[in-house]
Amino acid sequence: MDFLNAIFTEFKNFFGFGGLIDIIKSGDYSRLLTYDGIVSLIGPLIPFLLVVEIIRAAFYRRFKVISYKIPFFTYVLNAFVGRVISIAMVGLCIGFFTKYAVFHLSFTWYWFILGYVIWEFAHFIYHYFAHKVRILWCLHSTHHAPEAMNLSVTYAHFFLEAPYADIVRTTICILLGVPPAMLFVIMFVDGFWGSFIHVGENIINDARFGFVGRLILTPSHHRVHHARNPVYMDTNFCNLLNIWDRAFGTYQPEDRAMPIEYGITRQMKRHSFLDAYFGEIIALGKDVAKATGIKNKVLYIFMPPGWSHTGDHKTSAVVRKAYLERAEKDKQPIVQELI
Repeated sequence: MDFLNAIFTEFKNFFGFGGLIDIIKSGDYSRLLTYDGIVSLIGPLIPFLLVVEIIRAAFYRRFKVISYKIPFFTYVLNAFVGRVISIAMVGLCIGFFTKYAVFHLSFTWYWFILGYVIWEFAHFIYHYFAHKVRILWCLHSTHHAPEAMNLSVTYAHFFLEAPYADIVRTTICILLGVPPAMLFVIMFVDGFWGSFIHVGENIINDARFGFVGRLILTPSHHRVHHARNPVYMDTNFCNLLNIWDRAFGTYQPEDRAMPIEYGITRQMKRHSFLDAYFGEIIALGKDVAKATGIKNKVLYIFMPPGWSHTGDHKTSAVVRKAYLERAEKDKQPIVQELI
């Protein structure tokens, strides 16, 4: 009986309808107009859409259990540990850095907009370095390992990534004056949208969203971010507002003529949860072991993925540049013929 109760509790936590059940039991539906009520109402939408996505894929005979294997096992492994550590890190950062804030925002709609811009900057910083620092990529690569895009990918994270992300984002936001109450609201909005942009082609095929895609980052942009195509690699680091990607030159719209290839560039054991979860850590350990000298060993830890002590670099910047140069050369004969 205890086992069944534990299963039901975890099921309820995954779908997030515990708060909604409490409101229905109380009969006080005015609570739906409060922040907690709104969270209880909106929280279950992403898991519900995931179920719809699976049903729709099955109906059109596009459902593959293997596409959900890595996210599922990652969620089960992270269900308790990562969540607890992440919440603790947010609390510690708020408690420690609040007294060092350079200024303080009040919780009004116009300061909320500025607060969100600050949050998006903090998210960009965390996300950028997660791709550009090898040891941090070891934490983030699990999220990029799945070779298909669907809503379950939002649950595929190494258990230490959320604490690292929340330390960076919370610290920057608190130091720049975002009050804790505003921060929690922003984190909820960001969490919801950050989950939704993983929606797969089984629900939304063309996810560019027209003119809206010029203002915010859409599922189309995030599909580009998850691509291993050379021209797409290390782009679209923001979550909702694309302001910082545009400012730092990492904004990249989807080219519908270029099919997206999901996954990471390292040769993986296909659909292997253990390789997706620990593979990059093992690969880093091997590189450090074979490197000559202490300096090179340390550089492997902090330089971008693909850096090599031999000079044969295969970082995203090198791969992208080589790809664009080849593409330019391929066009030249055509141009000369036309002339």
